[in-house]
Amino acid sequence: MVMETMQIRMNKELVQRVDTLVQTGIYSNRSDAIRDAVRRLILNDLVGILSNNENSVKQIKSVRKRLSKEKFNLEEINKIS
Repeated sequence: MVMETMQIRMNKELVQRVDTLVQTGIYSNRSDAIRDAVRRLILNDLVGILSNNENSVKQIKSVRKRLSKEKFNLEEINKIS
């Protein structure tokens, strides 16, 4: 997959918090941490079921897999949100 480059600006405190996540080994680098945060934001906005306790990549894959196999009523889902 080809990734696009984005430049973002964050205050010093946010950068330090991201760096702490990297230093503790939760993420391998800043980009991984920020990508995961964006995935969580998008999936939470779209689906509203993403927990903060698990790897969001695995959760997204699981949700996508489940949604591809199950029949669901989009109108009913939209009423919930």
